[in-house]
Amino acid sequence: MIEVTHLVKQYGNHLAVKDLSFTVEDGKIYGLLGPNGAGKSTTMNIITGCLAPTSGSVTIGGYDIFDKPNEAKRLIGYLPELPPLYPDMTPREYLCFVAKLKGVKGAAVKAQVDHVCSVTQIAEMQNRLIKNLSKGYRQRVGIAQAILGSPQLIILDEPTVGLDPKQIIEIRDLIKSLGEKHTVILSSHILSEVQAVCDHIMIINKGELVASDAPENLEKLFQNYSLSVTVRGKKEQAEALMQALPGTPAYRTEAAEEGTVRILIAPENEQDCREQLFLACSKAQLPILDMRSEKASLEDIFLEFTQGDGTETDDEQTAGKEG
Repeated sequence: MIEVTHLVKQYGNHLAVKDLSFTVEDGKIYGLLGPNGAGKSTTMNIITGCLAPTSGSVTIGGYDIFDKPNEAKRLIGYLPELPPLYPDMTPREYLCFVAKLKGVKGAAVKAQVDHVCSVTQIAEMQNRLIKNLSKGYRQRVGIAQAILGSPQLIILDEPTVGLDPKQIIEIRDLIKSLGEKHTVILSSHILSEVQAVCDHIMIINKGELVASDAPENLEKLFQNYSLSVTVRGKKEQAEALMQALPGTPAYRTEAAEEGTVRILIAPENEQDCREQLFLACSKAQLPILDMRSEKASLEDIFLEFTQGDGTETDDEQTAGKEG
């Protein structure tokens, strides 16, 4: 669906996007993650043809976004971080206007607007002024304009920013439903949101693609399965117990509540050593107060790939507002 090849965007001496290449397949929901200044908004603006790259190419459905912009843009529906709404119009007036801009003609305009109002659940609000709508409904109107014309690709830049928890859940459900018929690229700072709706995650840091895979495969990359065990006893006793285990796994100990110690274990190859540890603690008369296993979360993975990143530059902020 999308092929991004050796994409570069430079503002003066600052490289916002550095030799970025990736492919987006049909029929999946992609999550684009990265800290402020990572190049997400710049990349989205280039993909949608709102911003020219310094070098590199972007093809949408086989059409180069800059050589054949009209053909490529017909395949795209775009919701910028700030929805391009006209507050003194009603949603219906605005959507009819956008439909005509997208080349929808005649009776098809009414049919298209009726359809997107139904899909985004704004039918009851379609005759109110946009300026009188809540933030959540304005986001829905923005998504509605993005899906007018039935584009194959829908790009959503921070679609839930500023929404309350209920509205976030509703927009998530809407994005999932869109993913059934469209390819979706979703940019977000909310990691739980990306994990909840996306089939594939791309992490950008300092303008470079540092990770791209399904969420479950990214978790496997780290293999930092860990076991946390709290026992009643002294640190020296816990240390001696771990040293006596056959094939001692990597571990460390730390003080917990008074009279207790926590043992943090990283078994090799995700081996399950809980039973072995239980029997060893029983033999050493170290009562186990708590035992739990953990794996890397998406937050852990994100931080691992983006440590040391700076804040968003003025150039990136400007690029994120274009289009």
